[in-house]
Amino acid sequence: MQPFHLAIPVNDLAVCRKFYTEKLGCSEGRSSESWVDFNFFGHQLVIHQKPSDENSSNQVSNPVDGKDVPVPHFGVVLEWDRWTELSKDLQRKNIDFVIEPYIRFEGAVGEQATMFFMDPENNALEFKAFKNIDQLFEK
Repeated sequence: MQPFHLAIPVNDLAVCRKFYTEKLGCSEGRSSESWVDFNFFGHQLVIHQKPSDENSSNQVSNPVDGKDVPVPHFGVVLEWDRWTELSKDLQRKNIDFVIEPYIRFEGAVGEQATMFFMDPENNALEFKAFKNIDQLFEK
């Protein structure tokens, strides 16, 4: 699988740079005064300084498995053990979860571990892992 590339706008480049490196453990790649590349779990995430006059939109959510899932959101599907390590690490770092780490659709097709939290710019992130990765796209 080829890595994806995602670029997101941020107001405070320094605060977000610190979040992605210190909280999520992403290594930094190329950068300039207005953008920073990160190795986001094997994918390329770029934060771009947005104009100061650009307004943020309000966050909306959709109900999934009895939880209010923030939309839009992005993240990665990790291996089960890596997800478990990350969730414990984030709890130690006192991440303010929108949805605490838990098992969704337990015992059903698509059983998965998931967690949601926001970056400093209120971009919603989801990290998940499937008990059976072959069920990633099953109905």
